[in-house]
Amino acid sequence: MEYQEKIQRLKECLCRLLEQGLCVAFSGGVDSAALLQTAEVLRRERKFPEGNLRAVLFVTRLHPPADEEDAKMQAKAMGVQLEVVRVDEFADPEILQNPPDRCYRCKKLLFQSLLDFAQANGLQAAADGTNFNDLSEYRPGLRALKELDIHSPLAEAELTKEEVRRLAAEYGLRVSSKPSSPCMATRLPYGDRLTPEKLRQAAEGEELLKQHGFPVNRVRIHGNLARIEIPKAEFARFLEQADELAAELKAFGILYVTLDMQGFRSGSMDEALKL
Repeated sequence: MEYQEKIQRLKECLCRLLEQGLCVAFSGGVDSAALLQTAEVLRRERKFPEGNLRAVLFVTRLHPPADEEDAKMQAKAMGVQLEVVRVDEFADPEILQNPPDRCYRCKKLLFQSLLDFAQANGLQAAADGTNFNDLSEYRPGLRALKELDIHSPLAEAELTKEEVRRLAAEYGLRVSSKPSSPCMATRLPYGDRLTPEKLRQAAEGEELLKQHGFPVNRVRIHGNLARIEIPKAEFARFLEQADELAAELKAFGILYVTLDMQGFRSGSMDEALKL
């Protein structure tokens, strides 16, 4: 299917949802930003009431705190009313155990909150930014979306991640090239209990690497060891700063620091599930 045909399918899907009143889960990442911007443009073009489109930002224990302010600025620039819904995943002891289906449990908790907000505001439809590529990856959270009847217009239009970035760039959205920023629980192996300390180490470690010029990175915490993932092309520059970086990472309470020779890759913790 050609790109323009996919965009037309996306618009048709969003128009149907806007007629019902649409609530969009907005994280501030490229997928949800492209989705929300398209919905707002259509709402204005088709003259749907302003109240027919609302956006919800989940503020949780498992997402970087910097995402909140950035998402608020983006929604304001789009002219969309944004509601902040705070959810504490740590209140669920099963999520804290970090099982392989943790994502399912988290999504069920988050998107039930989205539906509650939508219902309270007279909106009959809810949507998220899942794209077509996500459907072929290990994402147990998709089952929760299906059970709750959450729409994924980007995936339904078969828009890939790169096509979503293209759409965002066409709108002039500054997040069009923004790296993905998944839930911080993905920094720990399945079965390792989630604790504020471990999540803090991963978050602070990744922010440190960004400050040193490595915007695409992951800091995976394995007990008292931090496994660093960066693109292979950055290895030489990383090793030039190795002593300094190791010392600064250890200041966060990490004992050992290692560079993953396979480089940066999304979902590396899922590799253990394939063995």
